[in-house]
Amino acid sequence: MTTPRDLMIIAMDVAPSRPVEQGEMSLALAGAELVELLGAGAVTLRDDRIVPGGAMVPGDRLLEQAAGSLVREEPYESVEDWLWRRGRDLAPAYLAALEGEGLVKRQGHGWMPLREGRVALVDSSDRRRAADRWAADEPVLLALATAVGIRDEGAGDTPEVADEEVEAVLAVVVGAVVELEGVRQRRAIEQEAFDNIWRVP
Repeated sequence: MTTPRDLMIIAMDVAPSRPVEQGEMSLALAGAELVELLGAGAVTLRDDRIVPGGAMVPGDRLLEQAAGSLVREEPYESVEDWLWRRGRDLAPAYLAALEGEGLVKRQGHGWMPLREGRVALVDSSDRRRAADRWAADEPVLLALATAVGIRDEGAGDTPEVADEEVEAVLAVVVGAVVELEGVRQRRAIEQEAFDNIWRVP
């Protein structure tokens, strides 16, 4: 199991206080992938830039795709740019991967695994391992889950992340999620203002 897969499973297994949006989840999954690549030695960080390394990634198709999409020429890619580029439609890709492995069953139409009636996890060793990691308050998983709203910020203290590079990635994920929510709110306000124009008699 990898952190992105665990995060996706936890997102379907834990009842959040509000539905998690696809965009936020995709950004968090891209961050989780980068954490895995750092742990495997496939990348390092130089300031905010992702520098490809020589190590191979674990045998996970989506992680292999992530490693294959790294920018390999200087000045390399920033963590923030990676999140926005790699994160595009990443949540549906992980959902499809889990579904293809028989770890979830589709119950209706639509993307969101976090909205009732869409898809459901089946009992599996993968699900149990993710649940064990969640129950153990694993710092990276908790930080990502908090960033996207799976876990409320006031739910308890999140253990500190020991690795500075991983901590830096998580901070950028939080910033990107906040930025995306801000964009969504501005668009909603603009749309409401536009709609109100046409309501004027």
